[in-house]
Amino acid sequence: MKRLYVHVGAALAVALLFSFPALGQITQPERRTATVIGTVTDVNGGVIPNATVVLSEVQTNEPPTIVATRNGLFQFNDVTPGSAFQLSINAKDFADWTSPLITVNPGQFKIVTGIQLRIATARTTVDVHYDPVEVATEQFKAEEKQRMFGVIPNFYVSYESDPAPLTTKMKFKLALKVSVDPVTAAGVFLVSGAKQGGDTPDYGQGWGAYGKRVGAVAADGFFDIMIGGAILPSVLHQDPRYFYQGTGTTGSRIRHAMLSPFVAKGDNGRWQPNYSSLGGDFASAGLANLYYPRSNRGPGLVFGNFAIGTAERIGASLAQEFLFSKFTRRGGHIKVSE
Repeated sequence: MKRLYVHVGAALAVALLFSFPALGQITQPERRTATVIGTVTDVNGGVIPNATVVLSEVQTNEPPTIVATRNGLFQFNDVTPGSAFQLSINAKDFADWTSPLITVNPGQFKIVTGIQLRIATARTTVDVHYDPVEVATEQFKAEEKQRMFGVIPNFYVSYESDPAPLTTKMKFKLALKVSVDPVTAAGVFLVSGAKQGGDTPDYGQGWGAYGKRVGAVAADGFFDIMIGGAILPSVLHQDPRYFYQGTGTTGSRIRHAMLSPFVAKGDNGRWQPNYSSLGGDFASAGLANLYYPRSNRGPGLVFGNFAIGTAERIGASLAQEFLFSKFTRRGGHIKVSE
């Protein structure tokens, strides 16, 4: 009987030994992964191709990354069930999109909806830089083209509402441009002919006397424009141009024109006594004593020429304000006053 118990006990032990693996397989649950898919679209429902999609699991240090197809589709396989994760999506020209926390069940086929990317907000920075020299250069180029009827120079007038001051180089360039202009030369010959007819200054008659008058008229004009239009304005920091008003009452425009030989705008933008214009008239009148006939020299010549020069400036300013502006071409167009 005892031997029978031994054999039965051994048989049970063997049966239990071979049954442990089977029991282990029954008690350990099968672990099945999940699948996450979705479509990347914009707010209007259009698919966004080639978007970068990142699946970031909370317990994963290196989240998997894939690129959506041309149809905006993406699919992550072998997603760990029961673990929270987020989808992060970015695409060119669109703002980044991030999903809320999502969890999946074992074997679940999870379709993520509501993926809508918005157009990225463009941030544009505009750096506005005011360069007075650059502005003055552009305005100067326009003034160099100003001609009445497209022929007669009218460079020394500014039609800008807010003109930039001229540089020293511009002042000299403008003076030389007026001095050597063919129309200026033609004017010298015409004025010399008129003086020849009036027998003034006292050079007499004949071609020799006419030549002397041509030289005197040319010298008068050159000294006046260089001293009053370039040298003194550069030294005193004044603007030699006439500033066209164009608006306001007729009386105010007349006052503006008649005062222009006596009031100038400084390079600092402030109005001040026109020392440049007045000084240029006095200087050119004084230099005339060097080449005028002896009978025409002296203080009378200086003050007489100064008065004539100032009167001519007043008349020219009135003509600029009410007449010349109607026929002045700027860049190929006629500037018509109101």
